[in-house]
Amino acid sequence: MLDFGFSEIVLTSAIALVVLGPQRLPKVARQVGNWLGRARGMARQLTEQLEREVNAADFLKEQSTAKPAPGPAVTPVTPTPPPGSPPTPAPMAATSQYPSPLAADAPPHTPTETALPTATPKPPDE
Repeated sequence: MLDFGFSEIVLTSAIALVVLGPQRLPKVARQVGNWLGRARGMARQLTEQLEREVNAADFLKEQSTAKPAPGPAVTPVTPTPPPGSPPTPAPMAATSQYPSPLAADAPPHTPTETALPTATPKPPDE
C-alpha cells in the first residue's frame, strides 16, 4: 500500500524535528500513534463485521435451500375404550351455529345500553 523506505522515514523524521522542535516532537508522535491505532482498530472492526454479515447471509442461504431430513412416520394413536364402557360422543363439527364476527356479511356491532343505576336528585326536605 504505502511503500516507505528507510531513507524516506529518516528524511521525514529530520524535517519533523526541525519544524516541531525537540520538545513538541514526542507529544505529536504519541498523538499520531494514537490516531493510527484507532484507525487500525476501526478498520479491523469493519472487516470483522463484514465477515460476520457475509457468513450470516451464507448460513441463511444454506438454511433456505436445505431440505429437512426425513423422519419416521408418525401415526396418531386413538385410544380404544375398554369393553362394556359407554360409547364416546362424536367430535363436534368444525362449523358453528353462530355466524363468525369476522364474516364480511355480518352486521356491524352496535353497543347495547346496559341498565346501570342512575342517580336521581332528591327533592329538598321541607
